[in-house]
Formats: sequence, C-alpha cells, structure tokens
Amino acid sequence: MKARKFLNFILRILFRILLRCKIEGMENFPREGPVILMINHINFLDPILIGALSPREVMMMAKREVLGYPLIGLFVRFYGVVPIRRGEVDRKALRRALETLAQREVLLIAPEGTRSHHGRLQKAKDGISYIALKTNAVILPVAIWGQEEFFRNIRRFRPTKVNIKIGRPFRFLRPDRKLEREDLTRMTTEAMYVLASLLPPKYRGVYSDLENATTNYIEFLEST
Repeated sequence: MKARKFLNFILRILFRILLRCKIEGMENFPREGPVILMINHINFLDPILIGALSPREVMMMAKREVLGYPLIGLFVRFYGVVPIRRGEVDRKALRRALETLAQREVLLIAPEGTRSHHGRLQKAKDGISYIALKTNAVILPVAIWGQEEFFRNIRRFRPTKVNIKIGRPFRFLRPDRKLEREDLTRMTTEAMYVLASLLPPKYRGVYSDLENATTNYIEFLEST
C-alpha cells in the first residue's frame, strides 16, 4: 500500500529524531511467507514503531475505539488496520486477519489485547494461537521496552532510548488428536513465555517465572 509506505518513511524520520533505538535480532525476521509479529504492549507507539521499522509491510490489529481518537484515529485509518471489537468474538476482524496471512503478509498482534499501564506482561488471550494454527503462520516474538518514558522525555526535550529485541521464529505444533480449547491456551502460554524471555525481568509480569516455561507445542525455526 502506497499510503503505508509513505507514512513509514515519515515515521522513520521522526523516530530518528525522537528516539534512540537499539535493535537486536533483525536477522530473525523471515523474508517471505505469512508472519505474525507478537509484541508486548506498553505504549501507543509500540505497533507504530514496530511497523515502521519492519523490513516488510505490516498490517496491525487494533481495538476499534482507536479509530475514534483525535489525530491517532485519523492516522490509523490512513495507515490501515484490522479494527477489532474487544470483549467478544469479532468474526469480521478474524476473517480479515486470516485473509492477511493467507496472502502471505505480516500481521502484528499484541496478545494481551490491551496496553499494559504498569508496563508488565498481562495474561494473554488465545486469539493468536487460533489464527496461527489456521494459517500455519510463523510467529516472530518482538519485545520492546523503554518507550514508556516517551511522553516524559518529550516534555524535557530528550530523546527516548528504546530497546527492541527480536527472538527466534517458531510455529505451533498441532496435537495428534482433536484440538481442544485447552490446547490453544497452552500454546498461547508457551508463546508468551518465549516473549517474556526476551524482556528484562521487571517487564515479565505474570510470565516472570521462566522455570514454568515449556515448549511442548512449539517448533523453533531457522531464519529464512
């Protein structure tokens, strides 16, 4: 989409001025095929920043309410997102997400479903595991932190140091039996522990105890 490419160009210029980004693991980003970017969500900038810095165009999922926000809503409409109604099964949003991945594109999802006001990981919802299984998409965990200081630093005319750490890509393994809801929950939990392992301890929240992490449903992949 030309509009998205233009906005990403402008955003990169702004971010160079306002932020000091340290990025690790960009070599893990798959060059082709359907990919789900799984991020933690601390600040409204998170998906915009990840989308702008991505080597591939990214379609984002965002709560429907964002479309009504001043300025941000206008930007989101122009950029293009999959709006989702929270608190219910939004079948229209789900179809659009599946279509995006069926076209071998990149979809950004924050599994927690909302921004963390305290900065720590919250319990994730199972939508990401359902979408990943339906499309056989690769999941790329992307941890981001430091951006919570953005507004404070803006007032002080200081750039904000932001860390972005990209982990190893993986896919979910479907069990050799009928898939049950509990399987989706376990998949999501395993994926969130992978994401938590990329974050400093103080940001890990409900996934702090990495000794509880398992990989029974996960297959790590080589970067392509």
